[in-house]
Amino acid sequence: MHRRDQIAANLASIRRRVERAGGDPDAVTIVGVTKGQPAEVCRAAVSLDLAVLGENRVQEALGKMDDVPGAVWHLVGHLQTNKVRHAHRFALIQSLDSVRLAGALAERGGADVLLEINVAREAQKQGVLPEQAVTTAARVAELLDLRGFMAMGPALRDPRPPFAELRRLRDEAQQRLGIALPILSMGMSDDLEAAVAEGTTMLRIGRALFGERR
Repeated sequence: MHRRDQIAANLASIRRRVERAGGDPDAVTIVGVTKGQPAEVCRAAVSLDLAVLGENRVQEALGKMDDVPGAVWHLVGHLQTNKVRHAHRFALIQSLDSVRLAGALAERGGADVLLEINVAREAQKQGVLPEQAVTTAARVAELLDLRGFMAMGPALRDPRPPFAELRRLRDEAQQRLGIALPILSMGMSDDLEAAVAEGTTMLRIGRALFGERR
């Protein structure tokens, strides 16, 4: 099967999975995570109306942006302070994880961001701890356009409780801060059903769309 046709079939399968999990495929944004994928794969995705692409590393994204017209780029991996100067190339920074980084972005002119929450409480994951989420969100919102929360599911246990916790924290932050936080970015190739069941608005999908990285 041609690579574009395979991506199209995979995209249709993901949308069916969203629907079976009780979600509206038209209401959930699919971010195609293109780490390790060449520009031609990114162009194929865009040609299938999968316009939002996510990269883990700034440098890899910068190497593709000019070769993929029509794409909207999100940074889904950790943003190092020395790469903040490139933040304006991304429509959304999904992985903001500190007030210090928010300050650095503000000094560079601002950005639309999601606050990454370590709802799984796993040492190897980035993100603000849940008990710090609302107070950190308040400080970030003073500096940047905070659009919502992001999280990665746990590696080896049921992801639904952590995803439910992210939604609860988002709702609490909206109420306490008096601002709209419309985006809940949670759910990847293996746990998207749990994320849909808990109200995700944005899925970050790599392997289930594009296959294993080359």
